Amino acid sequence: MNVKILGITLLLVALWLFLAVQVPEGFLNGNNMFNLFLRTAMYGVLGIGVAFVIITAGIDLSIGSIVCLSGVLLSLFLSVSYHPSDREQVFAIDPQQQVIVLAEETDRFEEGDLLRYYGSTQARSAVVTLSSVESTNIPGQAGDGTSSASLLKVEGLDGNTSTARDGVVAKLYPIKGVDSAKGTVLIAGKHEGLAARDQIRFINPSGGMEQIVVAGTESIDGNTRVSVDGDTGALGEGWLAMPLLRDQTMPVPVALLSVLGIALLLGVVHGLLVTKIHLQPFVVTLCGLLLYRGISRWLVNDRDTGYGNEYESSLSLLTNGKFELFTLGEPYGTYSVPYAFFIFILVAILAAVFLNKTIYGRYMLALGRNVEAARFSGIDTDRMTIIGYVICTVMGALGGLFFLNYSDSIAPSSHGNFFELYAIAAAVLGGCSLRGGEGSILGVVIGTALMVTLKMFINLMKISDTLEFAIIGVVILVGVVADELLKKAVARRQASKS
Repeated sequence: MNVKILGITLLLVALWLFLAVQVPEGFLNGNNMFNLFLRTAMYGVLGIGVAFVIITAGIDLSIGSIVCLSGVLLSLFLSVSYHPSDREQVFAIDPQQQVIVLAEETDRFEEGDLLRYYGSTQARSAVVTLSSVESTNIPGQAGDGTSSASLLKVEGLDGNTSTARDGVVAKLYPIKGVDSAKGTVLIAGKHEGLAARDQIRFINPSGGMEQIVVAGTESIDGNTRVSVDGDTGALGEGWLAMPLLRDQTMPVPVALLSVLGIALLLGVVHGLLVTKIHLQPFVVTLCGLLLYRGISRWLVNDRDTGYGNEYESSLSLLTNGKFELFTLGEPYGTYSVPYAFFIFILVAILAAVFLNKTIYGRYMLALGRNVEAARFSGIDTDRMTIIGYVICTVMGALGGLFFLNYSDSIAPSSHGNFFELYAIAAAVLGGCSLRGGEGSILGVVIGTALMVTLKMFINLMKISDTLEFAIIGVVILVGVVADELLKKAVARRQASKS
């Protein structure tokens, strides 16, 4: 362990001891320790990524925007929607004539069916009874010719006054019975397409609505018994069921690989702009910061995005799942380690092995010390620079996954702002020289833990959070000054020996 890492480790331990003595119930609390591990993991992967760029004498200011873009892309790739199993798009309605015209011809509905009309921005929802189904023609989509459609004559649409040309008609099924003790509902009809994680919207024609997640189904005498995850106490005779099928945009593995692949391509682009066009890393990544932020806001119309509770039992476990260690009495509670921290440690170990035990890691260190000497030594400096930026952007995408799971939803206008400062500060504090050619993954891990602890220090000591960036700025400045003084001291010692 070199002098810089030893110094930062002693500072971290001293800060821990100070907080443990001053605010033991706050700092040593099990939940606080969990957050310390979790935040270290989330910011730590960013620090490791930035460290590889700094080691090659570069800089990456776009890491926060990459975190945001990755989170937005992942939320879009894993977006989930629910659609009625038996539904048709409405072309037009005529409340006075009690008529609904569908956009296409259908044989899905029969006389006597109960239907729900909904989705129009102008006409209110209604439960109607189907009197008859007739074939008709409507204008073609291109404005010329006609296409076949269905005309539904119904009862119960008279409460509407709008003739808006939008909305959906879905079939409703009567409830045959409810067993609240077992959490099951018997629904008329066979629903073979209904499966676990689908949903059912229960509707009371006189008013009221419940939406419950399906846990399992069983066919019984032409009807379907549905096990649900939710309270069925409000359901009863007269209620109707509208099965909703779950539609997920992408499988989770495909979505994750897609986001990581996009991040990899962005890293290649950064590296090519720096090595082939010879743009300054500061300029390239500053443009990336603005570009990726703008794309993120455009993709979701500048609205908050996320995937809610759709992946509580799977993907969300990365940050919300925990490995429990032991439990103490109040006020300390249960001590546990988040799963994300184990992933972070694995990433840190792989990064340390790559940097210190492979020829490519040595090439990167040599490149950062002297690019011309490295080139004359036969090192493909362009390739090493590109690899550094690729590692940085991929780590940013992994951080985007962590932060999205942690916050459930993100605001693209602000999510990830200043994350590059935390990452650079962690790398610098951990022993990375901004001149390049020097760095330690262990130091980055310790530097990240120090940055997270400093944020906790501000909260626990009730210091105004408006000073947070001031403290971070001082920490970065101290790290850079210490690096400069240490280099001068080493140079003087070498000069005295010669």
